[in-house]
Amino acid sequence: MILNFSFKLIAGREGIWCKFSLFRTYRALSSAPVDVLWQKLINLADVSWNPLLSSTNAPRGLIPKPGLIYQVVTRLIPIPVRIFVERVLPGELLSVRVLAIPGMENRVTYQVESTVCGSYVSFSVTMRGWLSPLLWCLIRPYAARVAAELAQAAEQIAAL
Repeated sequence: MILNFSFKLIAGREGIWCKFSLFRTYRALSSAPVDVLWQKLINLADVSWNPLLSSTNAPRGLIPKPGLIYQVVTRLIPIPVRIFVERVLPGELLSVRVLAIPGMENRVTYQVESTVCGSYVSFSVTMRGWLSPLLWCLIRPYAARVAAELAQAAEQIAAL
């Protein structure tokens, strides 16, 4: 787990305002092959493994491509949130931007890699905006479990 944050007070003609950004990465080791992890990750219709999301409007078989926008419903507060797919490197990386609240920027990156010890899955969260500290306090316990839940879901599929 890596934590990086910054807080700046900026004085200008309009007054004093603050700028907050937070970056956190969680990693989990999995015995499942990278291909199985990747297939579980890019199945946008199945978010059963994700502790932050409860459902999605993405049809089965839809593969994420840059520019794709779809909607999810969160588990914590059941509100619809739009997701914008920013970057996809097949078999390696999926980066999305969460379009939820004005004054808040949230970017999520999933990365899978194969090593001698097994497969690693990384879940990185980047938050910017004045609402970031409040939202982070709400989602932190759930965000800490995302990588581990994805690894466990992929291991269950690989065991079949």
